[in-house]
Amino acid sequence: MKKKLDLPVIDQTERWPTGCESVSSVMVLHHLGIDLSVDRFIQSFLPKRAMHLTQSAELVGDVNIGTGPDPDEYFAGDPYSEAAFGCYPGVIVKALNTVFKSFNAPYRAVNGTGAPHKIYCRSIDAGLPVIYWATLCFEPAVYGPKWQIAGTQRTLTWQSREHCLVLTGYDDEQLLYYLNDPWNHRGKLAVPQALCEKRHREQGSRAVMIEEIK
Repeated sequence: MKKKLDLPVIDQTERWPTGCESVSSVMVLHHLGIDLSVDRFIQSFLPKRAMHLTQSAELVGDVNIGTGPDPDEYFAGDPYSEAAFGCYPGVIVKALNTVFKSFNAPYRAVNGTGAPHKIYCRSIDAGLPVIYWATLCFEPAVYGPKWQIAGTQRTLTWQSREHCLVLTGYDDEQLLYYLNDPWNHRGKLAVPQALCEKRHREQGSRAVMIEEIK
């Protein structure tokens, strides 16, 4: 079995250095026929909160760099800044569902974290790409840094090299997944399934899926 969707590519590198989740979301929106810019998505729809750093955002390992939001609730920092981090599916689900409501679009976003890849492939079969967490350039995830979640006693450990792409297709004969990568003009990729699934697991098997409301 194989299937590949043809999505427009948007590159994040020059304007939104930490905006991979937003750029991937807008690629999906354009595929669904919703004409929304990345800037408007970030400024009007993306829930975000500032980081308050006491040490460099570039540190990794068991290092506390300050306070910040829960990335399941808010984007951590500013997608226009290299010193920001990112967000997890809960944030993107909320943003996309607000977009769909605003545009009166017959879709809903759902948290697909932990779903087997065969479920993602069924979504692609239906013409609906998947917003997909893996790692930057499919390099191994790196432990840390960590920060205290503002207003709580909880500490969050970030997995560095976090990256968000769009899963657009699969080829079970060649054992490949197809993805749109917004980073550094990488564009449309074909990635070995085993490598893709490994990096996806390293980032918590996180994903956002789109359902059509009929």
